[in-house]
Amino acid sequence: MHELIRQTACSVVEKLRNGEVSPPELLDALEQRIGQVDGKLNALPILCFDRARTHARTLMERPTGARGLLAGLPVPIKDLIDVAGTRNTQGSPIFRNKIAETSDILVERIEQNGGVVYARSNTPEFGAGANTVNELFGATLNPWNPARSAAGSSGGAAVAIAAGMAWVAHGSDMGGSLRNPASFCGVVGLRPSLGRVARTPKSKIDRNLGIHGPMARNVEDVALLLDAMSGEHPADPLSLPAPAESFLTTTRTAKRPRRVAYSADLGITPVDPQIVEITRGAAARFVELGVIVEEAHPDLREAQECFHVLRAFDFAISKAALLRSHRDLLKPDVVWNIEEGLKLSIEQLERAEEQRVAMVVRVLKFFEKYDLLLTPATIVEPFPVANSHVMECDGRQFENYVDWVAIAFAITLVCCPAMSLPCGFTSSGLPVGLQMVAPPRADGQLLAGAKLLEDSLGLLGSTPIDLGLAT
Repeated sequence: MHELIRQTACSVVEKLRNGEVSPPELLDALEQRIGQVDGKLNALPILCFDRARTHARTLMERPTGARGLLAGLPVPIKDLIDVAGTRNTQGSPIFRNKIAETSDILVERIEQNGGVVYARSNTPEFGAGANTVNELFGATLNPWNPARSAAGSSGGAAVAIAAGMAWVAHGSDMGGSLRNPASFCGVVGLRPSLGRVARTPKSKIDRNLGIHGPMARNVEDVALLLDAMSGEHPADPLSLPAPAESFLTTTRTAKRPRRVAYSADLGITPVDPQIVEITRGAAARFVELGVIVEEAHPDLREAQECFHVLRAFDFAISKAALLRSHRDLLKPDVVWNIEEGLKLSIEQLERAEEQRVAMVVRVLKFFEKYDLLLTPATIVEPFPVANSHVMECDGRQFENYVDWVAIAFAITLVCCPAMSLPCGFTSSGLPVGLQMVAPPRADGQLLAGAKLLEDSLGLLGSTPIDLGLAT
């Protein structure tokens, strides 16, 4: 079964469809692998194999061709959204013993499409953190070096994939929570376009900073899971119909972009020189493929101010009730986020929304010239896990745990799909991700370009599965 763990999700799904392997066999392989590895990494603190096996047996009662896009492929779900019958702690002592009665509509869709949920991946409390650590379960460790962070907040998902405890995984992203862990762990993480993945609305119907998306070890597997996640749902008024052509089919075209832009810093953040060198070199591979590569970026000068205001507002509307009822159980970062939101004035919100609109207009104009925008996905290599976040980069000090991820949250604000693609390693052997960005709703264009570059870089199979830690 160890060889099965190494295979791509697409190849495993093909084996499921051909009857070469069954969903229960995959669950057995994962349970064995988790037993070998997760005690050292702490990626999947909540397991639900009994529930998974029940679902797998139900799937097997259907004809092989009627088991959905995933055909019985196991999928872990981040511990932020409900999975019926399992603990949904959100990494918080407040919900230590909460058992979800119903599933989020995203989980329902994954299961309807043949996904089998077997675990919940670790996250910082309420997803608020640049390092995946919480009071309930402790820290998730980077499989490339367990003294380093897996980033946050989808750190558990990224580590599970990198260490062979999952083929694909669900994650979510507000300020880089899919992209940062993917970069730190050497996997692929995609923040899709707004509405691409339907979710159960909570607190506010049109909350749109946070997005759910897929993670995997390669671009095709990410496209496969995105297909299983996508589609409109009446309970989510912002959700989009699935495209006429599947994302996996579009990805496999590996359509060549005409012109791409590379920016080391988007004009808004310091970046470690080694990260710049590696990501710039990866972007230059497009030149060898006949693509024009130019150094350029859209004007995003308002991103820092705008994101802090809108993020604080989001925390206020979604967590203020918890501050009133359970302040003593909330970690300081969460209290800070909520209180910053409660202090906001109407004038600040008006200014932030105006800034966001202006940035989107400029980004759309930018993409009239360029098919893709490339940047570092993170500004440093994985930092020590004992630190809550990056304190300094290239001589600049950061005041809080949010500021160091500006290169990711700036893209959040302008509503573009964005991906972290593995593109190399630092001198200490730690992975580096290239952030690839496409125009709004051009998820297929992004995936096809990423597949083309992935093939050129030749890094497929570069995971810590075979390192001494993960054997």
